[in-house]
Amino acid sequence: MYRPFAGEPEGPSRRGSAVTGRVHNGEEGRGTALSPPARALAFWRDLAPATRRLLSARFWRSIGQGALVVDLALYLHALGWHGVSIGLVLSGGGLVGAALNITIGVTSDRLRRKPFLLVYEAMCCGCALIAMGTTSAFWLSAVIILAGFGKGANGSAGPFMPAEQAWLAEAIVPQRRGMVYSLNTAIGFVGMAIGALCAGIPAFLVASLGRSGSFRPLFGLVLLGNAINFVLLLGTPELHQSRGQERPKPQPRKQQRRENSFLWRLVGLNAFNGMAVGLTGPLMAYWFSKRFGVGPAEIGPVLAGAFAITAVAALAAGKLTERIGLVRTVVWGRTGGVLLLLLLPLMPFYVLASLLYMLRSALNRGTVGARQALVISSVRDERRGMASSLNALSMQVPQAVGPAIAGALIGAGWLATPFYLAALLQGTYALLYGRAFAPYERAMTAELGNGK
Repeated sequence: MYRPFAGEPEGPSRRGSAVTGRVHNGEEGRGTALSPPARALAFWRDLAPATRRLLSARFWRSIGQGALVVDLALYLHALGWHGVSIGLVLSGGGLVGAALNITIGVTSDRLRRKPFLLVYEAMCCGCALIAMGTTSAFWLSAVIILAGFGKGANGSAGPFMPAEQAWLAEAIVPQRRGMVYSLNTAIGFVGMAIGALCAGIPAFLVASLGRSGSFRPLFGLVLLGNAINFVLLLGTPELHQSRGQERPKPQPRKQQRRENSFLWRLVGLNAFNGMAVGLTGPLMAYWFSKRFGVGPAEIGPVLAGAFAITAVAALAAGKLTERIGLVRTVVWGRTGGVLLLLLLPLMPFYVLASLLYMLRSALNRGTVGARQALVISSVRDERRGMASSLNALSMQVPQAVGPAIAGALIGAGWLATPFYLAALLQGTYALLYGRAFAPYERAMTAELGNGK
């Protein structure tokens, strides 16, 4: 029988199925005779209703994000913005998100998590409406910074992600979090792929709306996705209850020290990863445009292919976590990604660079779910929002600096430099990740095996 880990409450929702704790009238185990699609459908049905809604929200949110990660920098460039200005506004969005992140994570632990996501969906709807109606540099900068447009967040709720991640963990037992969080990542990348394909729409509208005007309808995808999510989440139940002014129950000092030690290591290592992501991620479409002279019609399908392959890789990583563990899955994927990152700027043709980019995306970003599952499983329920905040904050601050540096380097013609800097940082991250976190995963596995 499964016993809760790290202070999780026992109860009917925690017993039975390894995914949600629900009992299925003795039919567990029959899935081994089912076809893969049937097993996938059974897995989805086994998830708690709130989990399915949160995963669905990830999908709708990611479509608009996928379109803007391709076209936002190109749209601003069409409006006459310089590479430095584009990088600075994207960096500004990252810094504002980081400032909100820790506050939202800690507060959502004490209050409820659902209201924060509803506020985020409503805010993004408003920002999308403004972006559709203006070309003012001031207002565009304001909405990009506030809503985090163009960051390619894989369907996450931006600075409100800690509340989202903590809410998602409620009905999933620790043994299956690697798989479910990897599924969450895969769903986000599927939506991003669809959005990236939609990023080719401006090529068909340029004749009637002009070069810059052809990009503005894409903000309608953001508006539609966030509006759907607002309705979807409004009716989603939440198990976590507000503690108000109630003080948290005291926990054993050993457990507290272990959690704090884990979080300090996480913050330190994420600085390397965050800076590397900021140097290459947000401005990839801009780099392709400057390096090979291609536009949205050529870049969109490439990024869509990268997102689709990464979705498959995320599902494979989820299965791999159940065989070799969370930490080894991350280290293997990240190491392969570093090698491909070193080769990417050396590619002489767009086709070769595109293929390498897709493979690198699959190896590097396919392990996001495994990393999130490790963080969520390493702390008690009442600290999950805070832990998710620290995870995101320690990524976002250095990540916010990256686009400004990369934008200046690309604008100056130093097209390969951001990739080599990022490879150095991510290589360091991959090397230290296993050494830092393998002991914690072994301890968690031992505790679950002993029924603690």
